Amino acid sequence: MSILDKHALLERNATLLLVGSLVAVSIGGIVEIAPLFYLENTIEKVEGMRPYSPLELAGRDIYIREGCYVCHSQMVRPFRDEVERYGHYSLAAESMYDHPFQWGSKRTGPDLARVGDRYSNEWHVQHMIEPRSVVPESVMPSYAFLKETPLEVRNVATSLKANRAVGVPYTNEMIENAAADLRAQADPNVDTSGVEARYPKAKVGDFDGDPQKLTEMDALVAYLQMLGTLVDFSTYDDATGYR
Repeated sequence: MSILDKHALLERNATLLLVGSLVAVSIGGIVEIAPLFYLENTIEKVEGMRPYSPLELAGRDIYIREGCYVCHSQMVRPFRDEVERYGHYSLAAESMYDHPFQWGSKRTGPDLARVGDRYSNEWHVQHMIEPRSVVPESVMPSYAFLKETPLEVRNVATSLKANRAVGVPYTNEMIENAAADLRAQADPNVDTSGVEARYPKAKVGDFDGDPQKLTEMDALVAYLQMLGTLVDFSTYDDATGYR
């Protein structure tokens, strides 16, 4: 009996075909998954990546709470049209401290992976208050209430601890200074050297246009303004990493 005849026998017997399929899938799965348990790190480390500052993390929590991920993805695919519109395609390392990641699967609005520094703080605030005043065709609802809602700071250190429990490398120093760093990053009248030392490239100053108040708008704009700004792609080589 030739090999082709044996193959025909397998195809005509549902039980043998099922067993053979399970064996093939199991072997393929083991080959792909098993090495992940032995690799020290499955994500390439990229220079510049750091954990979110307390203010950025609070802004990210607000972003998730308000369901922004439903209409905005945060992942630039490696296709020419996306790279030309949004910038360099996303790297896995850029989401290494996200729990959960914000890649998304729908784009009612544009991708936000590279939105940091693309617009001014004032633009973001106005866009949140009345989206159609800056983007006439926008279907985004208004989030004006964020500018009037005080930012809750009591649990910020606990939030950092929770993230550390799932692998984000927050240090004891970062946790101890969490509340102070959160306030300092949004206050243009205080010394921000500690924040900038612990969180390089963190944007500092007034975000919501009212330096007298610390609001949820401050946190959300701080989060948006850092997206895509940590990695310097001018020194990054797609084939080998950093030059």
